[in-house]
Amino acid sequence: MSIWLIRAGKSGEYEKKFLDEGRVYFTWDIDTEDLTGVKEYSAVYKVMANSYPGRKKRQIGNYAGQLYAFLNMKISDWIVMPSKFKSTMHIGEVASGYKYNPQEISEYVHYFEVKWIKKDIPRTNFDQDILYSLGAFLTVCGITRNDAEKRIRAMEKNNWMMQPQKPGVTVSQGEVSGEPDTEAQVDLEIIAADQITRFIDHKFKGHGMSRIIEAILKAKGYIVYRSPAGPDKGVDLLAAPEPLGFGSPRLCVQVKTTSSPVDRPTLDQLIGTMQNFNADQGLLVSWSGFKTSVDKEIPSQFFKVRLWGQEEIINELLSNYEKLDDDIKTEIPMKRIWTLLPPDEV
Repeated sequence: MSIWLIRAGKSGEYEKKFLDEGRVYFTWDIDTEDLTGVKEYSAVYKVMANSYPGRKKRQIGNYAGQLYAFLNMKISDWIVMPSKFKSTMHIGEVASGYKYNPQEISEYVHYFEVKWIKKDIPRTNFDQDILYSLGAFLTVCGITRNDAEKRIRAMEKNNWMMQPQKPGVTVSQGEVSGEPDTEAQVDLEIIAADQITRFIDHKFKGHGMSRIIEAILKAKGYIVYRSPAGPDKGVDLLAAPEPLGFGSPRLCVQVKTTSSPVDRPTLDQLIGTMQNFNADQGLLVSWSGFKTSVDKEIPSQFFKVRLWGQEEIINELLSNYEKLDDDIKTEIPMKRIWTLLPPDEV
């Protein structure tokens, strides 16, 4: 049995379909029909060469490797699908062999049935070396480095937390596989975000998270009041723009760092608190994300409330880093780096 990385489109455009239908599709536009009898890598390479004429041999090899990996998935194998909308991972089990449906549009012709075992596992539950392997640019690839299969499967019995490696234990080394002759590149932007997320999770969990949100809001031009540690009467921060914090919009901010996603009553509490403090709008911040009951309220509360999960917090932190207070920048030391774009984005 194996562990496979699957991405649901460059921007996560297929993620909901994958999850709702219990399927993973090879969404590339390939010029072929039923691939049931395509077993050898040379035959897969020919399919991709015909589908993408004019591409360089190395690119064709990269594309062929991903289709070859997809076709080699087997029943009971596990797949890990990173979310593009939250800082989470979805884990599923392959529940069928390869299937072909010529009645569908090209993106949904080739697929496997999947039983989703656990959705929205926080990325911080995974060790950094596993996140590195899961950061490959490839749409589909096998993950074998550092006993990934054994360690990820063990998470199911450990409340979906990765068990720490014992000191002095060296895990076996493998390669990111499924693409026979091309080394898999990793998305350094995602790897960096994972490192920053883990650092903040360790250092600012609890009331310290309010300090980060306060610093971000100040960098965005707000005057901020932060409640002292302890009972906060439903509000952690009050914020309003210049002059002196008397401008509009007036914000009421609630910050949650519990281990569980925030539920609907917490959102309702914030809306009530906004009225008590005569705030124009609210910001609900949850390090562990939000339950579906909260997500469903996004359209109806669009002009009143914003939701920030891990991804939004990190994005806002990076976007406003140069304007943050020196104290916060000292506690979260970072620098900009330049890196080459992957070939498909050039």
